[in-house]
Amino acid sequence: MRNADKTPGFGVYLHWPFCAAKCPYCDFNSHVRHQPVDQERFAAAFEAEMAAMREKTGPRAVASVFLGGGTPSLMKPETVGRVLEAVARNWHLPDGAEITMEANPSSVEAERFRGYRAAGVNRVSLGVQALNDADLKFLGRLHDVESALAAIELARETFPRLSFDLIYARPRQTPEAWSEELRRAIGLAADHLSLYQLTIEEGTPFSVLYAAGKLTLPDSTEGAELYRVTQEVTAAHGLPAYEISNHARPGAESRHNLIYWRYGEYAGIGPGAHGRFVESGRRIVTITERMPETWLSLVEKNGHGVVDGEVLSPSEEADEFLLMGLRLTEGIDLDRYEKLAGRPLSNGRISILREEKLVEPVGNSRLRATQAGMVVLDALVADLAR
Repeated sequence: MRNADKTPGFGVYLHWPFCAAKCPYCDFNSHVRHQPVDQERFAAAFEAEMAAMREKTGPRAVASVFLGGGTPSLMKPETVGRVLEAVARNWHLPDGAEITMEANPSSVEAERFRGYRAAGVNRVSLGVQALNDADLKFLGRLHDVESALAAIELARETFPRLSFDLIYARPRQTPEAWSEELRRAIGLAADHLSLYQLTIEEGTPFSVLYAAGKLTLPDSTEGAELYRVTQEVTAAHGLPAYEISNHARPGAESRHNLIYWRYGEYAGIGPGAHGRFVESGRRIVTITERMPETWLSLVEKNGHGVVDGEVLSPSEEADEFLLMGLRLTEGIDLDRYEKLAGRPLSNGRISILREEKLVEPVGNSRLRATQAGMVVLDALVADLAR
């Protein structure tokens, strides 16, 4: 994969918090507004918060920019261009940087896509989520399969790189049906797929239905089988997993997400965005105000919308490094863990987990979770970290 030396790099995350509708499974910081959003005002606030973050991070070369949400494809191309110009103004944005924007098929228009490309976006991530209309309706999506396919075709024509998301482990979904849907997705010529198991997030409409017994999902055994099918089908068709939920043709991995998983540094800009970067030799966390209008007022008053943060201790850094790195099929660098934690991982624990076929070495210096370990990753990380 790119960055063969596995250097995480520095990224900039920009959060556009608005959506046309709130999906019933989603716990992201997204908000529906029935009046037009003042994009000029929000763009100015993005510019101001970037300048404040630049004061903290110092000069950096930006490996990737990610416009997430929410639904960034509800932004005008002019707004996208303005915020990307602000990234380049505050940090060094080289010509080869990856610039990704999330888009929903329901908000895709050819003219808009051309505008985003002209503004500098070179990778688009489409929220397709399913390739049958019944499940799209169940998931609360505003598009149908026909519009999803049209959006994929248009994205392929417009941008050098394309990814799209699918959600599996949907009610009554069989391994056979999922395998067929996956093959269809791969046949649409995406070079990157993000494949997420449907989970119940607290505070969402699905959590209410689930608690009331009105929503039944595949159990853990069925979910593990669907995960196994996911790995087999994608690997057989040239998109092997490089992370627990992400699959790519060699060289097409998401550089931005690799910054997170390789425990790199990034600035988070916009309502509800998180940042993690080293300042004065210590890794700090920044968290901005989640409510868009409140964030906007804070930025206009203070120059930024940061409302929370902390300085991480060495043990907290090591725990985060372990949690993020074991999601990757490349695993973690054991020496880097020891430098962060001030102690090595327990050889005794590693030996037990190897016997249980949950972890395996990669060469002499790295450790990774096996496919069986990925299924129980949270428990595995907790076991190793103690």
